[in-house]
Amino acid sequence: MLNDTTSDPPAPSIASPLTALRSPLVMVVVPVAAVVVAILVSICVGSSPSTLAEAWHAIVAPTGTDMDVTIRELRWPRTLVGIAAGACLGVAGILTQGHTRNAVAEPGLLGINQGAALAIVAATFLFGGLPIHAQAGAAFAGALTAGVVVFAVGTAARHGATPVTLVLSGAAVAALCGGLVTGLALLDSASLDTLRFWQVGSLAARPHTIEAMWPFVVAGLVLAVLNIGALNTLALGEDTARSLGTSIPVARCTGIAAITLLAGSAVTMAGPIAFAGLLVPHIARALVGADYRRSVPAAAAFGIFLVLVADTAGRVIARPGELSVGVVLAVLGAPFFVFLARRRRLVTV
Repeated sequence: MLNDTTSDPPAPSIASPLTALRSPLVMVVVPVAAVVVAILVSICVGSSPSTLAEAWHAIVAPTGTDMDVTIRELRWPRTLVGIAAGACLGVAGILTQGHTRNAVAEPGLLGINQGAALAIVAATFLFGGLPIHAQAGAAFAGALTAGVVVFAVGTAARHGATPVTLVLSGAAVAALCGGLVTGLALLDSASLDTLRFWQVGSLAARPHTIEAMWPFVVAGLVLAVLNIGALNTLALGEDTARSLGTSIPVARCTGIAAITLLAGSAVTMAGPIAFAGLLVPHIARALVGADYRRSVPAAAAFGIFLVLVADTAGRVIARPGELSVGVVLAVLGAPFFVFLARRRRLVTV
């Protein structure tokens, strides 16, 4: 029988060859360097490569050259979206794995992606074609609603919002939203077209949404920081956490709120980018360890790195066209998922 309240070891992560080299210098320099490199690559690499001098000129003192326009109007906006979405997905992913005690959990497990898709399809079905900013608003509202419903259902269980009840309620809400999305899309061709657009994660499609989403991104990151202490005690088991004075309901509520805000913002800005929330927490823990005071900032940095590098790779591989970042990450993430499944027991309950 599964016992939700027993003390369990933290969810496993991948052993890292850098374990012996963990030091304050490594744990700070490597994530920061990864972000800087990813930003430079995203700005300078594309169908028409540019030098660092050209990139600096385009951003600081543009004169209207073709490269200035390319960098300022195309690459720089999608780089900003990649920074915001990557940080959101990385932090949301590590919080999701921490609260569900599941090493293969990611924000989509809580129904957030399907909630956003349902809201967009339902709005299109009811009101016809919507402008992109209205679609973004519907996506965020749907993601928030799904997160609230998952938490409400999870807390209604006898033992409250335990890892098991959160996973089960998330799966139920995701399945319900997915079924409704399929039904509406089959009934209306406009809804199906809109769903196609939103189901493929891309940094290029909705760059203006970052202007509306930044307050929610900041709020989600602040809640994530406030949740770090509780996550460290919860990793020792709920009984131990209670004995140390941690309020389990408050910790769960704060964590779910942070996950919902961050994942909802990421979906609104870039669509449902699969596997980023799964891969990044393992990379962060492999480098800096399981302490959430270090792994949460590292997850934000490596989320930015992974999303920007995947987006850049998609532009280079399919030149002069491009592969969406969601497709590239799916190609990388599927083998990683299989590796995790074969390596060790992944779910701790």
